[in-house]
Amino acid sequence: MIAIGSDHGGFDLKEKVIKHLTDAGVEVKDLGCKDKSSCHYPVFGRAVAEAVANNECEKGIVICTTGIGISITANKVKGIRCALCTDVTCARLTREHNNANVLAIGAGVVGENVAMDIVDTFLNTPFSEGERHQQRIDLITETENAYMK
Repeated sequence: MIAIGSDHGGFDLKEKVIKHLTDAGVEVKDLGCKDKSSCHYPVFGRAVAEAVANNECEKGIVICTTGIGISITANKVKGIRCALCTDVTCARLTREHNNANVLAIGAGVVGENVAMDIVDTFLNTPFSEGERHQQRIDLITETENAYMK
């Protein structure tokens, strides 16, 4: 299951991503927001990140206008490696090299067609399991453990 959340700036794209995924047979857990009323992206970024960190969902997708604020929020949750991606190359490499478990997209930065390609690439690209990449992820985890109590 894929957790997804957005603020009001990402709402329209979130709804399109949900349709895209459900049409492809992917189970989605929509953690809000529920409409385009002004709201705060940290609420929804955290909800998605916690769903992934707690193993309720395999991966997550977070969307705000730029993707920046909501990705910062998601990365504050222990165990999350959220990557803001603006193209399919970034989406592929963050899965292969970083084993990212949450994707951030900026709805005001990336068009709908590119966004769907980014989502598909992120969800369908496996971690390379290369030794050097795993060593780097282990170093990220060490840093996280040292500073996130």
